[in-house]
Amino acid sequence: MYIQLNSQVICYEKTGEGTPVILIHGNKEDHHIFDELVEVMSREHTVYAMDSRGHGQSATPKEYHYSDMADDVINLIDALDIISPTLVGYSDGGIVALLVAIRASNKLSRIVCCGANLSPAGIHHKDLREIKKDYKRDNDPRTLMMLVEPDIDTSELQRISVPVLVIAGEKDCIKERETNRIASNIKNSQLLILPGEDHSSYIEHTDKIYNYIYRFLV
Repeated sequence: MYIQLNSQVICYEKTGEGTPVILIHGNKEDHHIFDELVEVMSREHTVYAMDSRGHGQSATPKEYHYSDMADDVINLIDALDIISPTLVGYSDGGIVALLVAIRASNKLSRIVCCGANLSPAGIHHKDLREIKKDYKRDNDPRTLMMLVEPDIDTSELQRISVPVLVIAGEKDCIKERETNRIASNIKNSQLLILPGEDHSSYIEHTDKIYNYIYRFLV
C-alpha cells in the first residue's frame, strides 16, 4: 500500500489484527527484513511494516535526514489514525524510533530500540571505517547520512515518557557504552544485550526477537 504524507510517498504493509505495532528497518533495506517477525507478530497485533523514504518502494527524497524519517512515521500515525502504537526500530530505524519518541511520546505506547546510536562516534571505529569505504565506493547519500548523523543529545532522551526496551547484540557494531548511554538516559527503560548476537543476526529475516518484544508488551 502507498500513502502520500505531505510531499513524501511511503510504502507500507498492514498485516494482522490487535494492538498496533510499527516496524522501521535499517539503512539500505526495506520492510521485508521483518517478514519472519511479521508472520509471528501479526497473530496478536496489527503490524505496519513501512519502507523508509528512499528505501524499498517509497519515493526517493532530495536529501536524507533522520529527522525527516521521524516526521514520516509521525505523519503515518496521524494519517492512518493509529492509536498508541509500539514502534520497533532497528539500526537506522532505532534512531528514528528515538526521534519520534522524543518529539511525540504522547502518540505512542512504547518503543523497542535495536542497535541504535546517538552519533556516528557511537559506532566501533573499524565499522565506521567500512562505512567510509562504502561511501567512497558508491557515493550513496544514505551512506553519507550514517557518517554525519544523528546528533542526539542525552538531554533529549529525557523527554521520552513511554517505556523503552533498548536492545543490542553482544558483538554489535554499536559500542556497548553507547547502548548503555541510551538506556541510562531514558527514564523508563530496560536494557538487553543479547549474548552471541551481532548487529543484525537477531532481527533480520528471523523471529528471534519476538519473545523479547512479547515479554516487554505484556
